[in-house]
Amino acid sequence: MLSTSKICRAGIIASVYFVLTYFLQAIAFGPIQLRISEALTVLPLFFVESVPALFVGCFLANTFFGLAVYDLTIGSFATLISAVFTYFIGKIIKNKHLRFALGALPPVLVNAFLIPVVIWLSGAERFSYFLQVAIIGAGQALAVYLIGGAVYYALTKVNEKNPSSPIFK
Repeated sequence: MLSTSKICRAGIIASVYFVLTYFLQAIAFGPIQLRISEALTVLPLFFVESVPALFVGCFLANTFFGLAVYDLTIGSFATLISAVFTYFIGKIIKNKHLRFALGALPPVLVNAFLIPVVIWLSGAERFSYFLQVAIIGAGQALAVYLIGGAVYYALTKVNEKNPSSPIFK
């Protein structure tokens, strides 16, 4: 059962994802993209409620700015699928560095292989599929490993110093 604090955290995560995507939409969409909000995809390593929150935030962002129905479905579900995988990796792997390295892989790989399908179906660009995989994968890796890494290690440090912090309740 979800507590009030977990429901509120989920709402905040979804909102932050949407707002980051909204204000950075110029680089968040298209055949070459760097969606900074994808840095939040490391949060399932800490919070189960971030799994549906990331889906909702991505769905809302794609509703307003995405590439039609394909972004709403395939794009949003790519975020959901990767969040579920990341959550389970966080449950299995306990070493903090390995946990991050492996937990950040699903958002990078799932989006790298599915978002080019969205772009192709939408007719936005006709690059080679594998070239598009490399382009999207590179943007995802930057967002998730660099910016998401800062988020992950900051939360890890807070949790190590104060495990009873209200952040983790």
